[in-house]
Amino acid sequence: MARRLSGVQGKEVSSVQLKDQTLELLCRYRRQPSIPLRNRIAELNIGLVRQVAHRLCRQTLVPYEDLEQLGCLGLIRAIERFAPEQGYAFSSFAIPYIRGEILHYLRDQSSLVRIPRRWQCLQRQGQQIHAQLSTHLGRAPTDQEIADQMGVPLRDWQAAKLSQLNFSPVSLDATIGSTGYAADLSMTLGEILPDQKEQSQQQMEQDRNQLHRALSQLEGQTRQILEFIFLQNLTRKQTAAQIGVSPMTITRRVQKGLAQLTVLMQD
Repeated sequence: MARRLSGVQGKEVSSVQLKDQTLELLCRYRRQPSIPLRNRIAELNIGLVRQVAHRLCRQTLVPYEDLEQLGCLGLIRAIERFAPEQGYAFSSFAIPYIRGEILHYLRDQSSLVRIPRRWQCLQRQGQQIHAQLSTHLGRAPTDQEIADQMGVPLRDWQAAKLSQLNFSPVSLDATIGSTGYAADLSMTLGEILPDQKEQSQQQMEQDRNQLHRALSQLEGQTRQILEFIFLQNLTRKQTAAQIGVSPMTITRRVQKGLAQLTVLMQD
């Protein structure tokens, strides 16, 4: 127990010494910047970069070494912008710069297509096993051999491979191949995809025409009442004055007319 406490105390002392040494070097760098001094501060605090890189490497296919290099850029920026006189701990100041530098790169390089994390893990594992089996067998391994080595069903490994092929979106300007009599026609993917806005407008136009046909089949006064209320936005009291009947009659005619319209529209 005493030995364990001694080890903890040793780590605490080491951490305090690191903070003190870092702060001293940062103050010197603030007064007289130099590349060797900046690099010394970075070497002392490389653990901050590794800590962030290890956390983020589980969420991306980018190699850990690349994330570490990006984090070092963020660490250098933090060193250059840190002001010791403000009283902040350097680690608290530097981690957002390190994390931000890595995330900024991942956002710029990421695909619009998001792959499930399980498939990403299978892809990484499959690539390693593919290399190992190729060396051992002297040929490219089959999908079944890779799946057996990973201990997963064949369909899971094939789905992970397929997701990698579909990782990048296809441009709408990509040319679609044709055969037969239309082989000489050039057509892009965007030209054959349906226009959602145009389809919506066409559907609205169809609904409008269907509504007008249904209205034309109603009794004259009932149709007039519905048009006053729902098309011209008159109140039931105003409609009653226009027609020359009581508001109660308007209410009954509206209920009757809507019921008839429902049947006609369904037909």
